[in-house]
Amino acid sequence: MPNLVKKIQNYIFVNSIFERGAKIILGVSGGPDSTCLLDIFFKLQKKYKLELSIAHINYGLRGADSAQDEKFVKTLAKKYNLSLKIFKTKIGEKNKSEEKLRDIRYDFFEKLRKEKKFDLIAVAHNADDQAETVLMRVIRGTGLAGLSAMQTKNEKIIRPLLGIFRKEIITYLKENKLSYRIDKTNLQSIYLRNKIRNKLIPYLEKNYNPNLKQILSKSAQTFSEDYAVIKEITQKAWLENKTLSVKKILALPIAIQKRVLQKALAQKRPKNSHQNFIHSEEIIKSLKSTKNKNQIVNHAGLKMTRYGDKIILE
Repeated sequence: MPNLVKKIQNYIFVNSIFERGAKIILGVSGGPDSTCLLDIFFKLQKKYKLELSIAHINYGLRGADSAQDEKFVKTLAKKYNLSLKIFKTKIGEKNKSEEKLRDIRYDFFEKLRKEKKFDLIAVAHNADDQAETVLMRVIRGTGLAGLSAMQTKNEKIIRPLLGIFRKEIITYLKENKLSYRIDKTNLQSIYLRNKIRNKLIPYLEKNYNPNLKQILSKSAQTFSEDYAVIKEITQKAWLENKTLSVKKILALPIAIQKRVLQKALAQKRPKNSHQNFIHSEEIIKSLKSTKNKNQIVNHAGLKMTRYGDKIILE
């Protein structure tokens, strides 16, 4: 196996993940992925003149195991001589969904980044995680944006390990005699991601394609590149159609029509992307109607009024 540090260094360079002298928060759970991330960034620290700090979240979901994870991360912080900020929170049964835990995690990371006036937040998602995410979104239903899965760099979040697989990480940890914590709940098929990781992917690899994870990860990259082009076209079309002219909107390709309308709806409801997608389709149906030039359509909390060639959304 090629030197993993060099491989990740190349991935950082090709994807312009951070600049020399960057200040980066490292999200460290104590598991194999984040332990690998921490060790590699420590090795790159001098070369890139990085300022690093560790962030750890103790959800308190696994009792003594959660406490041991926290203790282990404290040991890592001392070993690498890095500052550490721990966030402790109690999560009730109703709030321990993957989505809720993710929101808590990223809210904490972003708050800490702002407090320390740092540039970026590095998390340890790898290519296996990417493959799981693609499958999970296909099962739930998604479009091109969803199939793009996780981004190497998404605003202040960076994922330097997204180009390597879990087996490479484990090999690196063994070769460098680095210990790490195991989250036993990852072995339980409770959440959808765990079911995909522990059951569906092994089944598909065994019965259909042993290179499934590589294909899904590569596909996500391709989808992401294609979606970037569509986003650029959509943004241009949106800037030219903010007045929501029926004639101009219907002259666009259907994929761009939907996305322009979703942008318009996002001005009203920025945190309801799924409903905005449904409403964009309903609006297009109404616009194509030849019944009359003046219409009022009410649908699940949205009021669309059409006056001739103009659309008003409320």
